Amino acid sequence: MGRGGQPGPTEKRLGQSLRDMVWSLVALLLIIAALLVFNRGCSFSPGGPTIEPDSAQTVDLGVALPASARTAGFPVRLPVVPEGWRANSSSTGAVPPVSVVVRAGWLTPGRFVQLSQSGAAVGDLVRVETERDDPAPTGTVLVGSTEWTVYPGRRDEVAWVADLGDVRLLITGTGTTEEFRALAEATQQAAPLPKE
Repeated sequence: MGRGGQPGPTEKRLGQSLRDMVWSLVALLLIIAALLVFNRGCSFSPGGPTIEPDSAQTVDLGVALPASARTAGFPVRLPVVPEGWRANSSSTGAVPPVSVVVRAGWLTPGRFVQLSQSGAAVGDLVRVETERDDPAPTGTVLVGSTEWTVYPGRRDEVAWVADLGDVRLLITGTGTTEEFRALAEATQQAAPLPKE
């Protein structure tokens, strides 16, 4: 305190610094709020995340999978999926020790499914695609005359795997059993894409 009970220079600066800091914080919060409002970058979803098909990218699997088929050492198939499904991903990756995997993904009504095709051994493919070190099967599903083995997948997903002899197929995602079955059936019926 200065003379006569008046605040001294130190107390004045302290009061001004605190006031300036509060005003700076208010201004920063207003800027953040404006960005969130204008960009709709924040939403409340009590039921968990949802898929908005209109905002997701689209991939032309009619171009992507034939390109992969030309270089893959195994037959690659392009299934004809149910109407309303939208292809939104395509990728390739390594399956150690000696193979690769060709992936295609679709958005289904409110969910997604992914088909992985590989020349790798079943165990190697399941390990790579489920990210589990020692996956153990939990059952089987018969689609047509083909038996698919069920494994736990990533998070709370499942993975269906079939060995067609010249290629191993794996289906995973958040799709329903009916959607998995539809993709399995469509893939089994699809002829291998030409290599040239």
